[in-house]
Amino acid sequence: MQLITSCRELVHWRRSCRAPVHFVPTMGALHHGHRRLIERAGLGPTAASAPQVVVSVFVNPLQFAPGEDFDCYPASLSLDAALAAAAGAALLFAPSVAELYPSGVEELFQLQVPKALQAVLCGRSRPGHFNGVATVVARLLGLVRPDRLLLGEKDWQQLVILRRLVSELGLPVAVQGCATVRDSDGLATSSRNSYLQAEQRSLALALPRILAAMRRRFEAGEAALASHNLVAETRQRLESAGLMVDYVELVQAATLLPLAAPHGVSLLAAAVFCGPARLIDHTVLMASAPIVAIDGPAGAGKSTVTRAFARRLGLIYLDTGAMYRAVTWWVLSQGGDPAAADAVAPLLENLDLRLSHGPEGEQLVSINGHEVSSAIRSPEVTAQVSVVAAHSCVRQALTRQQQAMGERGGLVAEGRDIGTAVFPAADLKVFLTATVAERARRRALDLERQGFAVPPLDELEAQIAERDHRDASREQSPLLMADDAVELVSDGLGIEAVIQALVDLFRERVPEEAWPDPAA
Repeated sequence: MQLITSCRELVHWRRSCRAPVHFVPTMGALHHGHRRLIERAGLGPTAASAPQVVVSVFVNPLQFAPGEDFDCYPASLSLDAALAAAAGAALLFAPSVAELYPSGVEELFQLQVPKALQAVLCGRSRPGHFNGVATVVARLLGLVRPDRLLLGEKDWQQLVILRRLVSELGLPVAVQGCATVRDSDGLATSSRNSYLQAEQRSLALALPRILAAMRRRFEAGEAALASHNLVAETRQRLESAGLMVDYVELVQAATLLPLAAPHGVSLLAAAVFCGPARLIDHTVLMASAPIVAIDGPAGAGKSTVTRAFARRLGLIYLDTGAMYRAVTWWVLSQGGDPAAADAVAPLLENLDLRLSHGPEGEQLVSINGHEVSSAIRSPEVTAQVSVVAAHSCVRQALTRQQQAMGERGGLVAEGRDIGTAVFPAADLKVFLTATVAERARRRALDLERQGFAVPPLDELEAQIAERDHRDASREQSPLLMADDAVELVSDGLGIEAVIQALVDLFRERVPEEAWPDPAA
């Protein structure tokens, strides 16, 4: 591992680096929570594409208010370097204040975080703190120019703010939050834990214990906790444990908007003083497991990436497209007219439609006792599925089945009206699309792989454009992007890149600690 202290050296190193770069910014006094971040930063899809990890150590004066612990913040560069090297970092950047701010703090361009993001949690009691955080991170990002920025979820407000900074400034970096790392006694790791004497640390353990107890009571469905009583009782219990409370607040996780009662993915957060240390922690409240809705036109690659995305995050994959294809196959096999609703409706009576998985994870589809996993991908079914799906009787029958499957949550579904009609309250909605030309190219390759005849590309493009028109103009649940959906255009992106983009979007709304990544 290289240790450098000048911006010029860092810029020179970055220009010569050809591998992806992942960045972990710190203020030093590294502990095993930082070590876990650095180790996560070093993970790549393959050994050949493993990223180079840059760690920074810089105690930023801009984020300390008068009277805070800037002058005595714990520091040991030699110990930090040893930990970073052992965790797999390629470079440790440890500049002085004069090196990073050569014009001085007073002459420095500084960023202003939106007031709404600073009006809650730590922002309320530490005015200007997050302006300092945003300013130094923007400066470091400009120097390191990483592909991915890794941050701990313990500082959730900071993570939300830096995600907004990257998004609104259009910075070419992905932001990844990693679950809070805790010591064996349950206390969230923090450099400031070193301030605690043994008796004080024992007292501080009340913070994570009380937050965890409140989460368990919420999950058990205690009605009294579905109101402001949740915050009030948490504060009272912390104070009774001998901790001086700075704040206890309930906010919406992705936006930090204050909540009167838990809703969706909520954050119950607290800051307390224990001896010389100010400690923060939080717990995530979810009334049900998360649901992800992925909509988009035919041929955008929804099924492939949704299936892989579900495996990546341990979600159930609900292939609604396969369900509509199975019904279409059934209509054709029974000699029904796909365009006639009165011919289709009787074929839905006592419908037995099942989705399962084969021995190697492949999806199996059966309808009324017929195994149709391959048959539903034929050109004949493809040509008629949007016609059959346009009938209200079909959509109503399958929507009821899909919603019943989604009552427990913990699933990802893809189709053309999942976010608008089937799961309108989904935690994440994505509209995955691609240009008509790109989808025609993919369709030709798919037909060739399956051994079917491949029409000319212009004919495929015309078919896809016509299907888009039918799907968007039908009366029953037309193909539309939900108002709160995120559009993801997959042209030029490999499958792994699309999956990672979906994971990043999911993690903006659902923290790792609330829904752990099975592979993490």
